Parts: sequence; C-alpha cells; structure tokens
Amino acid sequence: MNDLTRRGFLYLSTTTATLALSGTPAAAGQGRTWFSRPARSVRPMVRWWWPDAHVDPAELRREVDQLAAAGFGGAEIAAVHHSIRDKSVLDPAGHGWGTPAWNAAVEAALDQAARRGIRIDLTIGPAWPAAVPSITPDSPAAVKELAHGSVTVAAGATYTGDAPPPAVPPGEGVTERKLLLVQAARIEPAHSTGDETGLDPASVREVPVSGETVSWTAPGDGEWVLISYWERGSGQRPESGPHTAPEAYVVDHFSAAGTQAVIDFWEARLLTPALRRLLRRAGGALFEDSIEIETDALPWTPGLLEEFGRRRGHPLAPLLPVVLLAEEDPVFAYDAALTRHARKDYWDTISELFNEHHFGRLRDWAHSLGLKLRAQPYGLRTDAIAAAAVLDVPEGESLGFKNLDDYRCLAGGRDLAGGEVLSSEAGAYAGGAYTTTWAKVLTTMGGAYAAGLNQTVLHGFSYASAPGAAWPGFAAFTPYDGTAGYAESWGPRQPTWQHMPDISGYFGRVHQVLREGVPRIDVAVLRQTGYTKTGIGASWFTGEGIPTGWTHQFVSGPLLALPAARVSGGRLAPSGPSYKALFVEGDKFYAGEPTMTLPVAERLLEYARAGLPIVLLGAWESASVPGVPGDGENERLHERVAALLAEPTVRMVAGQADVPGALAALGVRPDVRYATSSTLLTLRRVAGKVDYYYLCNGRHVENPKPPVAPIDHDVTLARADRDGVPYLLDPWTGRAERIALYTEEPEGIRLRVTLRPGQARIVAIGRPGLSGDRTGRLPHATATDADRALYAGAHLAVRAARAGTYTTTLSTGRTVTTVVGDVPEPVEPSSWRLKVEDWRPGATPTRTTKVVHELELDALVPWTELPGLADVSGIGTYTTTVDLDGPAYLELGEVTDTCRVRVNGRRLAAVDQLHPVVDLGPHVRRGPNTIEIEVATPLGNRLRVADPDVYGGLGRQPYGLKGPVRLVPYSEARLPGF
Repeated sequence: MNDLTRRGFLYLSTTTATLALSGTPAAAGQGRTWFSRPARSVRPMVRWWWPDAHVDPAELRREVDQLAAAGFGGAEIAAVHHSIRDKSVLDPAGHGWGTPAWNAAVEAALDQAARRGIRIDLTIGPAWPAAVPSITPDSPAAVKELAHGSVTVAAGATYTGDAPPPAVPPGEGVTERKLLLVQAARIEPAHSTGDETGLDPASVREVPVSGETVSWTAPGDGEWVLISYWERGSGQRPESGPHTAPEAYVVDHFSAAGTQAVIDFWEARLLTPALRRLLRRAGGALFEDSIEIETDALPWTPGLLEEFGRRRGHPLAPLLPVVLLAEEDPVFAYDAALTRHARKDYWDTISELFNEHHFGRLRDWAHSLGLKLRAQPYGLRTDAIAAAAVLDVPEGESLGFKNLDDYRCLAGGRDLAGGEVLSSEAGAYAGGAYTTTWAKVLTTMGGAYAAGLNQTVLHGFSYASAPGAAWPGFAAFTPYDGTAGYAESWGPRQPTWQHMPDISGYFGRVHQVLREGVPRIDVAVLRQTGYTKTGIGASWFTGEGIPTGWTHQFVSGPLLALPAARVSGGRLAPSGPSYKALFVEGDKFYAGEPTMTLPVAERLLEYARAGLPIVLLGAWESASVPGVPGDGENERLHERVAALLAEPTVRMVAGQADVPGALAALGVRPDVRYATSSTLLTLRRVAGKVDYYYLCNGRHVENPKPPVAPIDHDVTLARADRDGVPYLLDPWTGRAERIALYTEEPEGIRLRVTLRPGQARIVAIGRPGLSGDRTGRLPHATATDADRALYAGAHLAVRAARAGTYTTTLSTGRTVTTVVGDVPEPVEPSSWRLKVEDWRPGATPTRTTKVVHELELDALVPWTELPGLADVSGIGTYTTTVDLDGPAYLELGEVTDTCRVRVNGRRLAAVDQLHPVVDLGPHVRRGPNTIEIEVATPLGNRLRVADPDVYGGLGRQPYGLKGPVRLVPYSEARLPGF
C-alpha cells in the first residue's frame, strides 16, 4: 500500500467538476448544482425546543435566520423543558402549549421560515406521547389500561364479596373504573414460570357478577384463582409537564376516539386562519415522538374484546389471564406454546388498531392540511415495519436504536410502500451535554445512511432562554437530574457552530444522493413480528452477510399485500428495492418458532412460482400459524408449506452456515462484493441508468468491539448500464470527478476503497457526461505502481510523492511508463502562532464574553497542556509559514473538534472532519505560504469550571490541534500519448 493510498486519497484529485450526470432524471431536473449545493428540501433539520410559549417572536425570527444561515432545511417545534426542575416558574395557563401565546409564536416562526425558504414541522402535542388538555383521565378518548385483581380460593371453598380490587392502584386523577368481567381458573403448577402463576386453560370460566359483587364456589379439584378485570384510564400525562392548564392527558392511541380528540383540539384551538395559511407555505409535517405508552397494567382500549374476536376469529376472554400485565410483567401462564400464541394474538390486534385508528387517521388529516405525517412508530410491541408503510415519513433514533437493523426495519416498510424519506432523531447521547463532538455524531450517523436513512433531525437546537436558565442559555435536556444531561444543544452558543455550514452541507449532499431514484437491496427478510428498536438482526445476514457485501431489509406480513409487493423477472418489488431473494426464519420474538399465517404462505407460494428465490431457515415442514390456531388451520398451512418447499426456487436449510450455499445454488449474488470480511457498509440506489453507491467504513452498533479500523481493499460494484464509468462524489466539498483507476468485470466495476473509521464516499456509475468532463473517449488505468492515476483535464496522469519511473496499464491493454522528477521531502512545521478566542459566561445567561489569548508554539499539544488554556473552550487559529516548491497534501492529524483551513488568506473547501487531509495543489505558490487552521471546540471544558454544580463531574478534554501536522509534496506527470 503506497503513501497516498494510506491517506484515503485514492480517488481525490485537484481536477473537479460540478455534477450533472446524464441519464439521471432527478439530477437533470435540478440543474448542475444539485449535488454541490443541495436543495433546502434535503438539508438536515433540528429539533427546536421551546420552553412552551415563554418565547419572544423577534427572537424566534432570529433563530430561524440562524438556522437558515447555517445551512439547515427545517426545524421541528417541540414544547420540551426537562431541564427546568422548578415548574412553578412556568405559566401553563398564559404561556402553555396551545394557548394564544403559543399560536402567535408558531405563526411568527412559520412566517420567518417561509421568508427564508425552510420548513417547520409541528409536534402533535406537548412533549410526548400525544396528549391534549381537552380530556380528563376518565374521558372515553383518554389512554386506557386493563387492571386486574385476584384472590386464591381453595378447593370447594366459597368466595363472597366485592370483586377483587385492582392489584395496581390507579394513576393520579383517575376516578372511574368499569368491571369488565370476572373469571375463575384452576392453578396448574406445571405451567408456572418464574413470577408467572401457572393456570389450566381448560378450566377458565366466567363467573357471574351482580354489580361489583361476586359469590362463587370453587370446584373440588385443586386450588383456584378468581380474577377480576377493570377497565380504567391510566392517567398518563406528557413528559415533564405541566405544559397546559388544565393539564393535558395522553390520548387512547388504539381508538378512533383518542385520535379524534387530537384532531378536534387542533381544529378548535390551534389552527387559526393565519396558521392554516402559513402551514401551506412553510409547513412540512406533523410529528409524533416514540409511542411511550406507560402503564402499570395492560394497555387497553374500549371494545377490544369485540375487535379481537372479529380480527382473530376466536374470543379474547379465555386468553385474558396470560396477556395481563402488572408493573409491566406478565402475571399468569398456560403451557408455553399457548401462552406465546395468546400474547402474539393480543399484540397483533393492538398493532392493527394502532396503525389504523391512530397513524392512518392522523395521516389523512395531516394531508387535508397540506402536511405530511412523520412519526417514530415504536415503543410498544406493535408492527413498526407495517407502520412505516402507513406513515409519510417514518423516523428512528440514534439513541434508542441498538443496531442498524432497527433502521432496516423501517426502511423496508418505507420502500415497499413507495415512500421516499426515512428520518432519524440524530445525535442524542446520555450525559453528553456540551461535550459531544461532531466526529462522534458523524461516526454515529455514517452507518445509519447505509441502512436507508436519508433525513437527519439533529437533537437539537434550544430556544435561547427560559426562566431560571444559566449560561449558555436554556437547554431542554441539561441540567438533567442536576447533572450534565442529554446532548446536544447546538446553536450559536457553541463554538463549533461557526463551522456548521460545512457539516450541514455534508448531510445535505448525502441526503440528496440517498433520495435519488430507488433503492436496490439484495434480500428481503420476512419478520413475522415487526418490532424495531430491539437490536435483533437477521440470522447470517447481520453477522456474516453484511461484512461480505450483502444488503438486506426487513418486511412484515402486512407489507406483502401492498401493490408493490409483486414479483417480476425473479425480483420482489421490481419497481422499488427489487429484492433478489426472500429469507424466512423463525419468529425471533416468540421462541424462534417457524410460524406463518395462511395468507403469507399463499403469497410466498405465488412468489416462488413467479420465480423469486426463497430461503427458509429452520424446520418449516412442521410450521404453525402464529397466535392461537383455528380448526384445521395448521394442517392447511402444512399443505401450503409443502407445496412451497417443492418449488425449484425454494431452499430450506437447517443452520445459518448453510444460508450462503443456498443463495449460491439459487443464483443469488450481492450487488457489492469484496474478498475480505470488512466493516464497509453500502447502499445502492438507481436512477435511470445511473447507479449511486454510498460507501461508509461504519459501525453496526454504537460501540463495536473491537473498534472499527481503517479499511483498504478492492470492491466490485454492479452497474445498471454496461457502458457506465465510475465517478467519485465528495460529500464534504460537493466536487465530482471521474475515477481513473478501475477494472471492468462481468459483475461490474472493481475499484479500491480506502476509508478511515466513519468516513464516507459516494460513487456514481453512469455514462460519460459529467459537466466539464472531457474524458469520455479516454481509456482508464487498470493498474499502476504510482500513488494514483487520475484524469487531469483531457489527459490521463499519475501522481507520486517520490521521484521515479512508474508503470501504468491501460484499459486498452497498453502498458506505459512515466517519469516523475524530484519531489521534496515531507515538511512538519516547527513553529506556530496560536490565537485563542476563549468563550466565557457573560453578563446574562445568553451572553458570551470572549477573551483572546495569543501564544507562540514550538510544538502542537492539547490546550490542557498550555498555560492559561486548561479549562478553555472556544476557537483557536493556528498560523504557520512554510516554503513549498509545488503542490502538497496538508495532513492535520488529530483535531478536536471541527476545523477549517485557509491558505494565503483564502478559505478552502470544507475539510473531511473524520479524515482531515487537504489537497493544497491549486492553492499554494512557490516560496513562502501562510497556512491557517481554525479549530472550534465543545463548551465542556469551560462549563466544568463555570458551572461546577452541574458540569463539575465532566472530565477535562484535550481540545485543539494536536497533529502531527505534515505537508506532503507530490508531483504529477502526464502519461505518454495523452
């Protein structure tokens, strides 16, 4: 491996162009700058946290301007103030969510957003979950729970008295309850598991009730339990209230009544004529956070007994004992299989009600306002994959998602429904307030883009001030329980905000490419239970498939009924992700059972007969239907599975190790291939005849062991157009160039990929047609012993950091030699001038005083080792002068946190913050050159001494430019004949 390759500059050159690939309908429609200057619609957003309506419209307009100037495309307004522990300083009656003051503030924000061309999303209620102040805990529309009471009755004994009262006391404000029924069941110790009392399912019977009084005599065969079921409100309120007066209560998410309560409140109290007009101009979406329905009993909704029977085909009542929850734990159990099946049926019913009555109704209403519905469809045991197909914009989160498969679940729902955007609540870290670096955020999000994410909503941007807030201003989640809270509160209060346009430009370019055309995914993984936020992946594909180039998404049963879920040409959903195969394994959330509904089995049989390769892992010849089976249902399933296994496009394997062999036997290969196991993560999208590959040296989980290491290996990329040639798109600079060194193979284009941990690049493959690109008829290099080959204008050239004679093989088969003359040795500057702008608390919580320190350095060390800078946060400018005889690379080494570079007074394009190496070729002159490196830090080091009661526990961080900084000269020579 040569020296320049080690720097990750295999494809970068000084000859760049503005991207306008031919054959790309979206790109052509957006003009030549679609990549270099991405549209506002694809730029990142922020969570904009307000302390309810304790905001000033003039300040809101300033903050919209700040976001627009920093390169953001939108903001989501949320009433959140967890950091304010003394809620008495708030005024929910006059300045709460939904008050006239709130409406006026929202109108001001929307108006300014319309002026600046950014969009505003509105949360569906204050904080989360969805709640309104127009209901009480006892209202029909309020969130409900099913509480139980029980008493043990000896054989032959008689119980007379009130029905057993609920074991779990009611929530605050709950005054009503309804006795649904009373049952008796014989205790069966053989079915007991841990804290679950075993019951005999055949013994369950309903007990007559008079009012709330029971008189019942137990049979003489064993010990019995009498169980009462009480329907009541849970009394749940939105997080960290009160936000309203009267207080808001969470709505029933499983009934039309609960959702209608939200709609009615908005229509009556929030949607003023002015707001309606402004939403049409600057509104983007209504948003609902994760569905954190918190109850100490069983989540419930009125009419669930009837809905369950209608949807499942058998009654819920005989199964109620084993679906009960108390303090979030099950109470009773039948035999293991029946218990699993009963609970599966219950949650499937809840899932259907949730997606239909809540997300479906909210989405349709949002559309009537000219808005979309964005939501995080998880938090309960519901089918989030199916919910992602209902939503306009499904959203995940970097904090709660345990690995990239959690995103792949939502991506499967989005793509089979024909959606475009998968969003993420990005960059939240517990205890990371004012210490989070952009390197951490970028590394976290890098892998998520390969899993299908293409919208980033940063967590977050706090309104400037709030009652009782200390410097540097109000932050929604810090202090949190008296100490450093959740990251991060971005904005002008942060020194790194000076470099925010570089970061937002990077996000925007990645989003832009990842919304082009349609995705191409190798394999669909059928998940019988569509949960996400679990970290549970797919057998073989997650552990072994991804490291060797395979891509996959998850789909659940309801998605197979969508119009796009058809097979043509041996591909599932050919107009969308175009899966090459379907993989089915046992239900990982229910003991790994090979389960499948009859409609899904029939759909799979249809797919197999249409030519779709299907691989089943496990003993599927003995499969059962999920839930409690009806008469003959399992037998009918066995017939369909037997027919499925008889199809030539189907393979059943016993173990994970057999999966790749089955795929190979069916002729299924991944779009991306490489010979070595790698941490490379990829995503392919196709627009017309142009392929876009997002490549990231990423991590599948937040803290991998061992940590991600640099990668340097060949990769083969499939191409839609056999005449397509590769281009490199740099998401940091917005530049594009044709790649000069690659090999054409029957499977596609083989080229070298060299990436540092977290670093990403984008490769486009299309016919020559890059604006300003005159390389169309030129051959390319297939091998060279120079540091790299590149196109220099209309010529093919090589570049090297050492003098010598270099040999290059061309795609024509010709081999040529090139002489590179003397190249100076690398230079490491020996002296620096450092000017530090030290950010300190000002006269008010929102003012910052900046004190300047100037030092002369003969070595680069962290600020913690420099006199007077140990506890400093701010912006440092390092200046040095270096004599150069020609072009060179500038290697910055280690930097904390963000950086920019100026050469001879000219600011250069954005620096890759994860691999800060800059090509100075077109910017240097012979002789002395002045180099300035501007470094911005987090605020943590200053806050640990400025506010020690809250931040004193933070460790002192080594801020600044630590290097080593080197200038590595190179020389470039044209190949003979060009």
